[in-house]
Amino acid sequence: MREMALAQKLQAKEDRRRFQRVKVNLLGRYMLPDYQEFPCQAINMSPGGVAFLAPMPGLIGDRVIAYLDHVGRIEGKITRLFDNGFAMTVGATARKRDKLAAQLTWLANRDILNLPEDRRHERVVLRNPLAVITLEDGTRKPCRIIDLSLSGAAIAMDPPPRVNAVVMLGRVRGRVVRMVDEGFAIEFTQTQSAENLEESVTAR
Repeated sequence: MREMALAQKLQAKEDRRRFQRVKVNLLGRYMLPDYQEFPCQAINMSPGGVAFLAPMPGLIGDRVIAYLDHVGRIEGKITRLFDNGFAMTVGATARKRDKLAAQLTWLANRDILNLPEDRRHERVVLRNPLAVITLEDGTRKPCRIIDLSLSGAAIAMDPPPRVNAVVMLGRVRGRVVRMVDEGFAIEFTQTQSAENLEESVTAR
């Protein structure tokens, strides 16, 4: 056990040397080995590790699975406990680490530029813009998609949800980022595929 703990500490130190951590503010959920789930907030992250504010820290060495806005599913082991949270490794292939590094770069640049969404994705107007929004309490409401991109959408609905509310547009999860003239804008938690985007957001 002592050898295993030492190996984990060495791995964590190696990750800190290899990867630069980025300050983030990402909401999500995590699951401990006993299958209990809790909400969390990632406060800094690199392709090799992440630190969470969390109500239930678990134990050093515990395996954790987490789902984070903009990042998706990550898993690893707890390496450090601190007040109100814990740090964990991110177990991933080299390809996934590269993808995560790109996502973190985008998140850092978005914060610096104060961009509410990914401006790289062209917005389109759907021929059939009618859809259904599922709110945080499970209420389903009809809405109209003003415009749409791979990373977000502008939605007309009265009354609009609050800013930072997590919603489902069809089958796509997102978060309300701001109000617009006709309604509100949501940012998808993960960039969508162009092939099935329209089908996913208009799914009922």
